[in-house]
Amino acid sequence: MIMEKTILCFGDSNTWGFPPDCGRRYGRQIRWPGVLQTQLGASYHVVEEGLPGRNTVWDDPVEGGKNGLKQLLPSIHSHMPLDLLIILLGTNDLKNRFSASPLDISMSIGRLVQRARSSGHPYLGRAPEVLVVCPPPLADLSSSPFAGIFEGAQEKSSQLAAVLGAYCEQHRIHMFDAGTVVQTSAVDGVHWAPEEHEKLGCAIAEQVKLLLA
Repeated sequence: MIMEKTILCFGDSNTWGFPPDCGRRYGRQIRWPGVLQTQLGASYHVVEEGLPGRNTVWDDPVEGGKNGLKQLLPSIHSHMPLDLLIILLGTNDLKNRFSASPLDISMSIGRLVQRARSSGHPYLGRAPEVLVVCPPPLADLSSSPFAGIFEGAQEKSSQLAAVLGAYCEQHRIHMFDAGTVVQTSAVDGVHWAPEEHEKLGCAIAEQVKLLLA
């Protein structure tokens, strides 16, 4: 009997399925984790853990309850045994309230990876393999309802892939740059159209097959 492999997708509103027009949440089959599930098939179980506004390590003084570091270990243990953790965070760290540089964000993602790598439990299961996905750059925010929140973030977002890539290489962390396949919508400058979810889900499926072969 072939054992089903379980994958946890830990992310923010773009994992949750927030549309650029601020309308209804995308359906399961449109969201990139759902696309990933379709691409991988029945021998895999893809678990969504997307939270709008989630950041890496910060206690959000405005929204509250968005600190990914505090939420990660309970999420991992909740779904063990777990073969792979996919972390897609960093966009909300670009909010001007955090004043985080691309290196700050990279190191914060590193803390999440460190927490995941030490998450093994004698009764629940071993620590999962980890894949970090760098979010694509933000689009023009000048007419976005989120312009004030992300003031000055577009330039930093365009630098993140290079900085995070170097950090992950140094620390032997598997990374995929979503910006190589996904383009952020010009509607709000932050979220993705359905076809971008499709592109990412298909691309991540290939990464998963390599990591869990």
